[in-house]
Amino acid sequence: MGSGSTPSWPKISPKDLKRDSDNQKDTGIYNSEINTYLQQLLSDYNTRDADAIQTHIDTIMSALSKDDIGIIQLLYGGSIAKHTYVDGLSDIDILAIIDKTELAGKSPDEVLDYFEDLLRQRLRYTDIRKGKLAITIHFSDGCKTQILPALKTATGIKIADLDAQAWSNVVRPDKFATKLTSVNQQNNNGVVPIIKLFKAINAEQPKNNQLKGYHIESLAIEAFSDYNGPKTRMAMLMHFTEYASSAVLSPIKDSTGQSVHVDDYLGETNSIDRQIISKSLSRLGNQMKIADSEKSRDRWQDIIS
Repeated sequence: MGSGSTPSWPKISPKDLKRDSDNQKDTGIYNSEINTYLQQLLSDYNTRDADAIQTHIDTIMSALSKDDIGIIQLLYGGSIAKHTYVDGLSDIDILAIIDKTELAGKSPDEVLDYFEDLLRQRLRYTDIRKGKLAITIHFSDGCKTQILPALKTATGIKIADLDAQAWSNVVRPDKFATKLTSVNQQNNNGVVPIIKLFKAINAEQPKNNQLKGYHIESLAIEAFSDYNGPKTRMAMLMHFTEYASSAVLSPIKDSTGQSVHVDDYLGETNSIDRQIISKSLSRLGNQMKIADSEKSRDRWQDIIS
């Protein structure tokens, strides 16, 4: 630019200013509308029947204490303990902690057999299934509860190893919950709601494209540990989906000690299963971007309904 010259700026007419103002207004209305919609979905997810669940817990406790075998303490695990439970999408995981009882000398599989027998006696007309590591009870109201035996020792709590023939090293399920709570608080308590929204979306995907709940929670901790973007539901959900689409390609170390990785079910780095889910999440992220660029509530409802 030569000496003494001044920049030539394009002239902005009153009509252009009005159009920009209208666009900003439309964007504000759209953002408010979508975030309100997502918040309403969260409210619906949170209206689970706590009284009915407590009734089931009381029934289980009564069954497991029937023979006066010693002290068995039931603790919420999984999504309820971490406040990421979504009614109809999450199981109710319960740790049956064995303390000062004759069962402490038995293997995890023997304890499962014992629990199964007691539960079948108490719940004769209920669907009860013994798995490798836990017993699953399908109540008639649709509530599904998994009971995982845990052994209380002087050094901490132990659960079954992968073969259910011996007790594991000491596990720290509280460590993960504490970490999630910290990240959630750093983000204005917005991470747990995003986990719930994503679980709802995840449940609508084909089975081979679905992530497990614990994996979703672990990805959320990573995605929002250093997040500096907008703290709205929509912005955080879009960020999480985009982050997860690439992060899912690599295993995440399990901080609780329950397994080596939280996502062993997907195999090694860049496995076929990981690539399938990564592509699925990329498509989902693109759908969100299109919905956002078009300011379309209908498209958002198609994604989360």
